[in-house]
Amino acid sequence: MNEPVDQAATMVAAAQRVVVLTGAGISTDSGIPDFRGPNGVWTKNPDAEKASHIDVYVNDQVIRQSNWNLRATGALWPDISPNPGHQALVDLEAQGKLRALVTQNVDGLHQMAGSNPEKIIEVHGNVHEAVCLVCDWRDDIEPVLERVRNGEADPRCHCGGLIKAATILFGQSLVEQDVNNMFAAASNCDLLLAVGTTLGVSPVNGLVPQAVNGGASVIIVNGGPTEMDDLATVIVEGPISELLPQIVGGESRPTR
Repeated sequence: MNEPVDQAATMVAAAQRVVVLTGAGISTDSGIPDFRGPNGVWTKNPDAEKASHIDVYVNDQVIRQSNWNLRATGALWPDISPNPGHQALVDLEAQGKLRALVTQNVDGLHQMAGSNPEKIIEVHGNVHEAVCLVCDWRDDIEPVLERVRNGEADPRCHCGGLIKAATILFGQSLVEQDVNNMFAAASNCDLLLAVGTTLGVSPVNGLVPQAVNGGASVIIVNGGPTEMDDLATVIVEGPISELLPQIVGGESRPTR
């Protein structure tokens, strides 16, 4: 091991109450599509980006139908599987150390890897579920996608309301209970492990100072610098799917 990895592994081994925060970087090796890069989904299809704004999604039927078609064909979210980085966090939970797993990701890969859903706080929602914008209906998105494949271009809820993927769009507020839960967890941890996030998005990046103010240590594992590096006890830069299993110390298991 190199020195930062060794130091981080020692800190994890000594910790008893760990809160993990994950961002897009942990899913890179799982083949999650890039959105804003030169060959990104939004770069190639601007309508897909427009649909990520709630006011456009609600008011522009053409954009909404295009978005449903992209989802139904798999162009937005191809078949993906957890990688060793996700599996490492399952190992951390098996050690009895994990108190909460806060994720900015909507890919559902933590659940697919085997993390306990009761410990996961998905602050930006989950792409694998659908919700109604009128009533409280929420369910698996696959039956809705099948309706689209069968010719229903603009699927509606049984109440007549618009349906969307259960993700937080630009212009929507985060779920208040999720925000309260993640800050409460950060206040009571002895170690915050931030993985694959530049820590530039509020309010989620506030977990780092929250943990520090509560006396916790902070490990940042990312492919490059973050906006909270000055608050970290140790910084580990490099490929997450290789480094995180070394830091956690558990043996990676095959994907379920």
